[in-house]
Amino acid sequence: MENLKDEDIKRDYYLEQLIKREGNGLIKIVTGIRRCGKSYLLRTLFKNHLLENGVDEKHIIEMAFDLFDNIEYRDPKIFYPWAKEQLQDNEKYYFLLDEVQLLDEFVSVLNGLADKKNCDVFVTGSNAKFLSRDIATEFGGRGDEVHMYPLSFSEFMSCYDGNKYDGWNEYITYGGIPLVVLAETDEQKMNLLDNLFQETYISDIVKRNKIRNVGEMESLLDVLASAIGALTNPNKLQKTFKSVNNSKITATTITKYIEYLEDSFLIEEANRYDIKGKSYIGTPLKYYFMDMGLRNSRIHYRQLEVTHSMENVIYNELRMRGFHVDVGNLTVVEKGKDTKTVKKQLEVDFICNKGSKKYYIQSAYMLETEAKMAQEIRPFLKINDSFKKIVITSDIPKPFYNDQGILIMNVYDFLLNADSLEL
Repeated sequence: MENLKDEDIKRDYYLEQLIKREGNGLIKIVTGIRRCGKSYLLRTLFKNHLLENGVDEKHIIEMAFDLFDNIEYRDPKIFYPWAKEQLQDNEKYYFLLDEVQLLDEFVSVLNGLADKKNCDVFVTGSNAKFLSRDIATEFGGRGDEVHMYPLSFSEFMSCYDGNKYDGWNEYITYGGIPLVVLAETDEQKMNLLDNLFQETYISDIVKRNKIRNVGEMESLLDVLASAIGALTNPNKLQKTFKSVNNSKITATTITKYIEYLEDSFLIEEANRYDIKGKSYIGTPLKYYFMDMGLRNSRIHYRQLEVTHSMENVIYNELRMRGFHVDVGNLTVVEKGKDTKTVKKQLEVDFICNKGSKKYYIQSAYMLETEAKMAQEIRPFLKINDSFKKIVITSDIPKPFYNDQGILIMNVYDFLLNADSLEL
């Protein structure tokens, strides 16, 4: 990764999302975990696009609310008059506003700007509670969200100087936060991830939510980092705390902490869906980390099981591609050894939905034996619909369909080809 710069990293997908929303009358809101590249997308890539397409620089109004120099502008009574002053004529003005959740009363302010016929408003924000969850209601239907993730494996490989196998090992160890990807040595990457966690993410969450017992929340984060891909819930986690740490933390407090971690986009939950009953089951559910490097820094790079890491990366990739992703649950009744019928629970790693498209996906690091293959496809054979069923693995050379019509593909083909699910 020697001498890499920001401009070597391709974020074309997100740039296109902003370009096609230009002039739609809505407030374009780029959300995502801090340091995933939102500011660079908005104030460098998108700004360059505007300039290259003939927009006068005086008609591009920028404000970064997280900079010390701009603290006074977090007051809407100062920012809004200043913003209106920038409108010198009837030509279109582009407002590029960074970390807008720091602006007080930002919903009213942004709605006020968007109301002006010659204003096109683009903003970034790093907090779900203030942005994603409020888009439909607070903005009165005027918010248009583009959710940004750390680098996908494909984006990572666009600037990685090496083969996909070495790139994969690097990616599942240190993740896709651009600042970390650009660092030259393993030691620099680890230090950056540790510092980001303490000085950016933890510090943000503690300040925003006025948390007193920081150690308790950090312990929960460590437990979740150790258990990616495992079914859990606040009651289970509370029992773990009690037996391991002799802690008196309550399930209610754990629920609150998890909400804070989700609001900062550090983790995301995948709910369980009963495939036959066509309904959500509730708890337990699964939690995945938005970046593998951040997850690994929490566990000090000790539990780097490729199976769980691959599952987490596949989950993130599906979310980046705009799918709603659930964990599939299937109850089957079979005859046991003594011919009595027994109920068994089978799991499908991911059910992905987007519009009319639906896929069932299993993540299986190795399919070394026929028995392992049979185990992975068994739930698929019990599903009575014709939606596509896919097993993603690491040990086959190229995609193929088996006799049951199930697509088997390797993880590299899946991640590096945006249309891989259509093969």
